[in-house]
Amino acid sequence: MKNKLLLGTAVALIPCLTNAAGFQLNAQSATGLGRAFAGDAVMADSAAIVAKNSAAMTYIEQPMLSVGAVYIDSGIDVSNVSYTPLMGDTTSLDDQELSAGTLVPNIHYVHPIQDSKFTLGATVHSNFGTDVEFDDSFSADEFGGKTALSSINVGFAVAYELSEKINLGAGIDVIYGEGEIHRKNLLDVDADGFGLGANVGATYQVNERNKFGITYRYSPDIEVEGDITKGGVAADKMNVPLPDTLEFSGWHQLNEQWAFHYSLQWVNWSEFDSLTSGSYDDSIKEYQWKDAGHISVGATYTASSKLTLRTGYMYDASPTDSLTSLSIPDVNRHWLTVGGSYAMTQNSSIDLGVGIVMGETDYVDESLTTIPGTQSNITADVSADALLVGMQYQYRF
Repeated sequence: MKNKLLLGTAVALIPCLTNAAGFQLNAQSATGLGRAFAGDAVMADSAAIVAKNSAAMTYIEQPMLSVGAVYIDSGIDVSNVSYTPLMGDTTSLDDQELSAGTLVPNIHYVHPIQDSKFTLGATVHSNFGTDVEFDDSFSADEFGGKTALSSINVGFAVAYELSEKINLGAGIDVIYGEGEIHRKNLLDVDADGFGLGANVGATYQVNERNKFGITYRYSPDIEVEGDITKGGVAADKMNVPLPDTLEFSGWHQLNEQWAFHYSLQWVNWSEFDSLTSGSYDDSIKEYQWKDAGHISVGATYTASSKLTLRTGYMYDASPTDSLTSLSIPDVNRHWLTVGGSYAMTQNSSIDLGVGIVMGETDYVDESLTTIPGTQSNITADVSADALLVGMQYQYRF
């Protein structure tokens, strides 16, 4: 089987093995990567805040541009594979090592309006992406094949300073999706489409040393169109549900040098229940995931007026439930990250972030009925790891 879906707008990204739970991407900024994205809903240490919580844009006092990219080198190990075909005995298959490398670019701009309480922002980034492709020699091709998804999100946002303590923000997201699924003689999908999302947020400043932020992002179902064939029956449309997210963050300046920050994110992965089309009585592919998310903690150390250092840890929970699948194998992940910023001039800086993602091992037990009354089955242990390196340039006008 072969399946590829691409979600986002304006720019095309190369698909990659997902670096976060589900098929969520955490690659919006090098600053965020350096602190494991802890504090993302309140920290305005780069213009990338427009991609996280529009309300926090008000903390940026002059126009700021951020341009960067995150390189993701990720892999999935599939071991202890046991395969029962439609006809024949159960056999053991060779271990599979799936790997991919991708560069995920991003650009963000925040513009405070002079003599006004309003701040405007724009962003182009990716929130979702995955690429799982088994070798053609993999015997269980009804479970292997290819499943690929890439995403691009173009967002526009506005923030308003309601009072000295409270800021509000809202934005719209234009999402373009393109993808591909392939399972030999069973399913072929090559389609793309657009959707319209939205986000709202707020921040609360207790004082200059303590701030909180909360943001909710609505992600729509994307109706993709293209070449879709299941069991020899053609369709021209398919529905791809995307999850909403809710994130709460805190930031605390402990002294002149050290700051502590954290985030708790909930992802509505139960929305991603199946891929469907009105042309078929049953679904194209069932997933039936559960809601999940991540918790992250981080610290920022201001070494001097030119050098800032960051570090963080994230626990990223897998959304897979009782129904498991090799097409998007998923596990709980642990992130360890470091990063820093160097101010070249008063108005420009270079940011760097590096993250190691270590996945736990999970068990996949998947069955498929292709002939009524007969099932094939596969079981395996899967794990996922990744290395992320991000760099960005920031300029204050």
